[in-house]
Formats: sequence, C-alpha cells, structure tokens
Amino acid sequence: MSTPSVSDPRLAALAAWLAGLLADFTLEPASADASFRRYFRVTHAGGTLIAMDAPAPQEDCRPFVHVAGVLRAASLNAPAVLAADVERGFLLLSDLGRQTYLDVLTDANADALMGDAIAALVRWQAASRPGVLPPYDAALLGRELDLFPDWYVGRHLGRRFTPAQAATWQAVRSLLIEHALAQPRVYVHRDYMPRNLMPAAGAPGGVGILDFQDAVYGPVSYDPTSLLRDAFLSWPPERERRWLADYWRQARAAGVPVPASFEAFEADCDVMGAQRHLKVLGIFARLNYRDGKPRYLAETPRFLAYIEAAAGRTPALAPLADLLAQLHGRAA
Repeated sequence: MSTPSVSDPRLAALAAWLAGLLADFTLEPASADASFRRYFRVTHAGGTLIAMDAPAPQEDCRPFVHVAGVLRAASLNAPAVLAADVERGFLLLSDLGRQTYLDVLTDANADALMGDAIAALVRWQAASRPGVLPPYDAALLGRELDLFPDWYVGRHLGRRFTPAQAATWQAVRSLLIEHALAQPRVYVHRDYMPRNLMPAAGAPGGVGILDFQDAVYGPVSYDPTSLLRDAFLSWPPERERRWLADYWRQARAAGVPVPASFEAFEADCDVMGAQRHLKVLGIFARLNYRDGKPRYLAETPRFLAYIEAAAGRTPALAPLADLLAQLHGRAA
C-alpha cells in the first residue's frame, strides 16, 4: 500500500479502511468534482477500483448507494458498490474507466456517443416509478433558483435588483417553478451531461453514468436539456435540435411521457433549461467566491447564450432575457 501524507487524515483513514478489504494496493487521485467528494483509483492485483471519500457532514453517500442500485436495476452501467462505510463516507466502487465524454467527444464521434447517451437516458426514464427517488418539488426548485440572485447577481455582478427588476424576477421564478411542476414526472439524474458520462462500447448497459447521487423524481424535459445544453460544451443549434428530436422519438416509442408534439416538448426544454441555467450561474459563482474554485466561472457566458437563444423561440422567457440584459448593461 502507498502511504498517504499525514497532512491528509481523511486519505489516511480511507487507506486504512481499504487495507481491511484488499491485501496490497496503491492509491492515486482519480478525480474531484464541484462538491466535497474526492475519488481515488485503487490499483491492486485484481485490477483497478475506485474509492470515494465523501466527508460528513458536507456529504452523505447513502443517496449514491441507493441511486446506483436504481440505475443498475434498470440495466444501466453505473458503478457497483462493492463495500461501504456510510457513517465515515467511504465507498469502494467498480471502475468504469479513465475518460469521460468530455475528454473524448469530437465532431466525428459525437453522433455515435450522443446516440448512446440518449438511448441510456430513455431506458432510465422508462424505468421510472413514483416513491423511489425524492420529489423535485417547489421547495427544491425554488432553492436552486435563489442561488441566482444571491450568488450571481449579488456576489458576482455586485448588483441588487431595482423594485421593477425584483418584480420581474419573482414573476419569472414563479413561472419556472410552475412550469416544471406541470410536466410529467420521471427519474431525473440532475447532471446528465458529458462530464458525467463515460464511453463504454460493449460494456453491459452501454454508456457509463456517474455523479448521480442527487437524482430526483421530476420533469421529463430536465435530463435531455442537461445533456444537449451542457455546462462545458456547446453544439451548433441544428445539431442540438436533431439530437433532441432523436430523443423525443425514442422516448415516445418507449412510453416515456413526453408531449405528443415535438414543438411543445422543445418549448418545455427551453423553460426547464432556463431554471437549470440560472441555478448553475449561481452555483458557479458560489464555487468561485465561497469555495475557491474559479475555473467554473469562465463558463457563465454559455448559460446566458442558452437563455437568450431559448427566449428567441419561447416568448414566455422574454422577460428573463430582458432582465439579464439589464443586469449586464446591454440592450435586450
């Protein structure tokens, strides 16, 4: 076993826990995400595994264990939980590989890889049952939206809403929550995007799925919007729309409760996407100013562009586009 630094007591504790499970191994960083979780690749005589460190009270690894079981029950390629100490926040998982979609996507392979991701998403949604995952309710939707005025507007832009802007924001906030709650409900990953997907040609279940611990039961348009309007990667509008239509057709064929009209579904994605984009604007600002993770903030223009494009198709979003233009000191 490699000896972790004494300056990292959690890593030392994780290594001691692993020593009770494996005879001989080495540890190396595998990845970290925007939360407090860390992942390490465990190399041992039988191959490689992944160890998760999810420190309490910031993280709770029990939802990860539960949702991994839900995904695998739907014949999807999620990590198997091989051992767990949920009180201390340690998990030992199967290793799905070293590269994510974000690492390997190119113009040439995008149709094939996104096709795999769409097929896996439809299978996930088609397996949906009420009562299995927490509801994506008005309270959670609202807490997410409130990150935008608190962290993006207030902390990043250094602005406060005028009375007129505050009224517009409250109207937009209510619209986005009501629209989300009115949609048919399915399993929602909540971060179904290239960074959390792994190419897995020939693997049981196909595309590997990661970072699913925040999954809920909520709007059917949420995950396809996350996939195609990604935080770190944008596509030409015609390609994005073609993939969205591919998803919609497959979802209809599988009995997933999408609208009968593609145009109506696209409008649902526009409005649902606005909720997600505003949430992520707030999260990325919080990551910078609270957590000292500045690299995410560089992606914020992407979300503003998504909202502006959606407002051009979906008139209900015009007040939001106008509000954003005011906040950034430019014409709508």
